[in-house]
Amino acid sequence: MMLRNLFTRMASHAKKAAENTAAQQDWLRHAATASRAELFAELNSREEGLASDQVDAAREFYGANAMARAARRPLPYRFLAAFADPFTYILVFIAIVSVLTDWVFASGSERDLSTPLIIGIMVAVSGVLRFVQDEKSTVAAEALAEMVESCAEVERDGDGGNEIPADEIVVGDVVHLSSGDIVPADLRIFAARDLFVSQASLTGESDAVEKRPHLADAADADGAALTDLCDLAFMGSTVISGNARGVVVATGSRTMFGEATGTLACRKRRTSFDEGIATTSRLLMCLMAVVLPIVFVVSGLTKDNWLDALLFSLSVAVGLTPEMLPMLVTTCLGKGAVDLSRDHVIVKRLDAVQDLGAIDVLCTDKTGTLTEDRIVLERYLDVDGRDSARVLRYAFLNSYFSTGVKNLIDNAIVERALAEGTDERSGDAGVTADELAQRYHGIDELPFDFERRRLSVVVGDADGRTRMVTKGALDEVLAVCNKVEVDGTVLPLAGELREKVLARGEALADEGMRVLGVARKDNPAGAAALTADDERDMVLIGYLAFLDPPKASSADAVRALAAHGVATKVLTGDSARVAAHVCRAIGIPADEVLTGMEIEVLDDAELTARAQSACVFAKLSPAQKARVVRVLRESGHAVGFMGDGVNDAAAMRESDCGISVDSATDVAREAADIILLEKDLMVLEHGIEAGRRTYANMIKYVKMTVSSNFGNIFSVVAAAALLPFLPMGAVQLLLLNLIYDLTCTAIPWDRVDDDMIARPCRWDTASARRFMVTFGPASSVFDIATFAALFFWICPMAAGGAWETLDAAGQALFVGTFQAGWFIESMWTQTLAVHLMRSEKGLFHGEHAAWVLIALGAAGVVVATALPITPLGETLDFCPLPAQFAGLLAAVVAGYAALVSIAKRLFVRRESSLL
Repeated sequence: MMLRNLFTRMASHAKKAAENTAAQQDWLRHAATASRAELFAELNSREEGLASDQVDAAREFYGANAMARAARRPLPYRFLAAFADPFTYILVFIAIVSVLTDWVFASGSERDLSTPLIIGIMVAVSGVLRFVQDEKSTVAAEALAEMVESCAEVERDGDGGNEIPADEIVVGDVVHLSSGDIVPADLRIFAARDLFVSQASLTGESDAVEKRPHLADAADADGAALTDLCDLAFMGSTVISGNARGVVVATGSRTMFGEATGTLACRKRRTSFDEGIATTSRLLMCLMAVVLPIVFVVSGLTKDNWLDALLFSLSVAVGLTPEMLPMLVTTCLGKGAVDLSRDHVIVKRLDAVQDLGAIDVLCTDKTGTLTEDRIVLERYLDVDGRDSARVLRYAFLNSYFSTGVKNLIDNAIVERALAEGTDERSGDAGVTADELAQRYHGIDELPFDFERRRLSVVVGDADGRTRMVTKGALDEVLAVCNKVEVDGTVLPLAGELREKVLARGEALADEGMRVLGVARKDNPAGAAALTADDERDMVLIGYLAFLDPPKASSADAVRALAAHGVATKVLTGDSARVAAHVCRAIGIPADEVLTGMEIEVLDDAELTARAQSACVFAKLSPAQKARVVRVLRESGHAVGFMGDGVNDAAAMRESDCGISVDSATDVAREAADIILLEKDLMVLEHGIEAGRRTYANMIKYVKMTVSSNFGNIFSVVAAAALLPFLPMGAVQLLLLNLIYDLTCTAIPWDRVDDDMIARPCRWDTASARRFMVTFGPASSVFDIATFAALFFWICPMAAGGAWETLDAAGQALFVGTFQAGWFIESMWTQTLAVHLMRSEKGLFHGEHAAWVLIALGAAGVVVATALPITPLGETLDFCPLPAQFAGLLAAVVAGYAALVSIAKRLFVRRESSLL
């Protein structure tokens, strides 16, 4: 497969990102299996590097060594985008219409811009709050460039190697690697000596892996994960020890690193919150489209004044629109972000507060999230499986006196030895690691390499005695042993005893541990000039078992999330055996484990079915993690993804809510919506609770306001058809709506029932529609009853006769009294509805409303009730009401409370939830 042909094909199908990714992975597999001569010929390069005159041509054809970066939009665009909200569009439309009707087409004294001014203030406050919050978040992608801004030693024209900026590297360049280097591009290694690299930025696993100039078995390349191919080194990996030379086979966005970070340049897909807002907006638009012409026609036909009918119908449309919704949603989200900050959670995208509360599946990486992200020497055992300080003693000597770079295994052994004694014999019971280090001295060693997979060290004491201690992979240590120490007796290592040793090692591995063998040899012949031939006829003394231990809080966090209706699924690049053991230890079902190789052969339908039941996914590539998240979302789940590595960025982008930590890679933080200041699932559980409180208060306002306004539709249509005058003037209706909305501004601070926090909460427009249809007509029943009582009882009493018997002045008094009565009744019932519907429990049961909500509601009722007797009320054409209206108001309010309580009980029984 010629690389030039591959890139040409990819360029001609640039829009097919998935195909491009698959093609690039095929190329990397080909590069891993091709012979050295074959590969250099395809790349038009050689072992001495490219010629200087080839570099520009290679860069032009294959592209620069630069990442796809999220472009930061200009400030004016970002400011305008903060107002790009469906509810805002509705309000702007209403404001434009109001300008036309209240100013452009109105006569001099009737001109009034109060309505569009009020709407404009609401829109401005909401948009500015959102803009400020978004600007405070760290959304720039410059950190990604800084992550790979480094120099590399590149050989060109056979010059032996010179340092150049990493972004000047091209495909075909020969790169020199040594300890401490960051791999600057994807390389095929063609020469190496003891090269160990950490691929944690790609796989999330901290263990160093060896890279060699050739595959151990080329036939296995097709089925193996790319990161398991030992002759490929990937951009972003860190060289732990050794040195190597490699030829660049991929640069920039076509590297594994680039594939993982490529999603940062794409716009994040719509979340459950975005979809909920959009569908609710469509519902409101449909209501307006239906109601406005009906009210206009009915009012025009019955009142024979088409201009007034138009103004009134437009006022009704404004009344149906929850003008405060954008500001209240932003306020709820902003308060949620502040609450989350107290729980050590930073919100980058304001809408993510609700998305966090909506998740019912949490996908998380294993390392560092469920585990402590460190290697611990968990067990040191003799061959019978008993704890043995003698084994720890020999392991300490091996690790302490090795002269190479100490790896995580050596550090874990030394740390454990320093923490406790190293010999169980009574004479040496108090021996410390420091005393051992003083008693012995290093003589020689055979460094670890991946051919032998073991490390041998010779130490001596003051008496001139020497000991060789070997530790390494169990099967490789067994290969140099012919004896075994059992209960202090040295026995031949053969037959059943050998099988027993292997079986015990397998049992430890099944517990998710990494198992090493420890062997000894007294007075080796080549003590001063050790060779591999000296590693024979050794005595096996025991095992070392290492583990990245689960966090103490992980099991409690998993249980707490489950109690809140959130299933935890682990998506890791680690092995299936280790992942399953850790998950079982903390209570995550691990009976079914899906690996990356199994996922690769499943279509989306099959993967969807398997992903529902499986909770552990192992050996996954970044693309496979993103695919699992996608199929879970498409099956109806709200999915959060928590990760901290480059390999997690794509999955975070695909999720409803991407979660990372402050210690994560820059790429992971860039992709995240939520950043935890503590890498602990318990912190996340607190964040989910805060997100659900935020959602509950948002949906309260939406459902209560839409249902109340829906009920007003029937009231207005009935009044327009049956009354000889408008039941409320346009300005009066807008003022009523404004007072009510202002009382609702305290909703973000309201208390929320524990039941609402205990389950996932998604924005459900269908539920809002059913809520509206159930509770809206309840208010209409009492509105119409109020109309009848006002028209036939209260107004005749105030005006001195029935409507048809009155002169113009009497009819004006009649209308003013009627409109004042409905204005007050509407305010009382709407405010009462807030307290009746804010909780599934009764008015005097459960958590009472926040005091600020009670105070604002009471203030709104007092203002509305007193308004008709004030000069402002007179300006609005209201007239004072007779004392008998108080009795009517009390009866209507009591009846409305009873009816809503019954409707609420029936609704909860049918829907299982009120909000």
